[in-house]
Amino acid sequence: MINVSIVGGSGYTGGELLRLLLLHEGSRVTQVTSERFAGKAVHKAHPNLRKACALKFCTLGELEPCDVLFLCLPHRKTAERFDAFSALAPRIIDLSADFRLSDPDVYAEWYGQPHPRPELLERFVYGIPELHRSEIQAATHVACGGCNATASTLALAPLARRNLISSVVIDVKAGSSEGGNAASEASHHPERSGAVRSYRPTRHRHVAEITQSLGDFPVYFSATSIEMVRGILATCHVFLNEPRQEKEIWGIYREDYANEPFIRIVKERSGIHRYPEPKLLSGSNFCDIGFEIDAGSTRLVMISAIDNLMKGAAGQAVQCFNIMQGLDESTGLTFPGLHPI
Repeated sequence: MINVSIVGGSGYTGGELLRLLLLHEGSRVTQVTSERFAGKAVHKAHPNLRKACALKFCTLGELEPCDVLFLCLPHRKTAERFDAFSALAPRIIDLSADFRLSDPDVYAEWYGQPHPRPELLERFVYGIPELHRSEIQAATHVACGGCNATASTLALAPLARRNLISSVVIDVKAGSSEGGNAASEASHHPERSGAVRSYRPTRHRHVAEITQSLGDFPVYFSATSIEMVRGILATCHVFLNEPRQEKEIWGIYREDYANEPFIRIVKERSGIHRYPEPKLLSGSNFCDIGFEIDAGSTRLVMISAIDNLMKGAAGQAVQCFNIMQGLDESTGLTFPGLHPI
């Protein structure tokens, strides 16, 4: 049994991670930290875990050594405390943005300040399994991909590998849980309910991750908050270097993703679920990908949907954990999602 601990376990991502690991047959959760809830039962922050977990939150100072440490802290906090964390566990899986970018200059450009620990960047492998499975398998430190970057990158990777993309415009619709559980004016119910709010029409930080993964072609990215709580829908307007036929696109995605346990190609001829739909993925680790060719042009519309708290965060972290530990990749991640909800 692999002993694991979760740092920053009272947020939405930490709660989902705890839910997954409690049911994971290869792991045992030994500690969960929260400064705000220290000493209180886990179900005080995560009421869905009543009777499922007897643990109480502890402080960072109370952490004991374990086999794998999952870090669900705000950005820059992992880097600031890295030495202390490294002394507690030989393997670390970080869900923040601190170590996703391999180039400290790129980090400074997109985050507006120097990286706090640039000498550590080379220790971390970028954690999107479908792109970096072999590196993750050999890694001791993994930085999980951002949710918007994960949805977009998985939609585009097969095309990018074949150098078919001239440029791409990505429009992401995101649920409110992407902003975390800290209350703000933007999350206040009268402000959020019914809203379709553009919050990052340009210069979204996840563009740096997408470019790092896929190559140096123009990526234009806009993000919009919608009333949905969980989920991301990425609509990628891909401008190809020449027109392609539908049969060819089908062949490309089947070739690359046929054996991927968490990628599903969704393109039906009829019904209301002809294309990927985030609502159907709630609680699951799947990424659904669909497409439509704009006949007579070089535009190909790739559509990708994930649950941002799962494939965009906790689920992807557990998938990386399974790979690092030599376990079946789908262990603890077979829940198919809910319909209807």
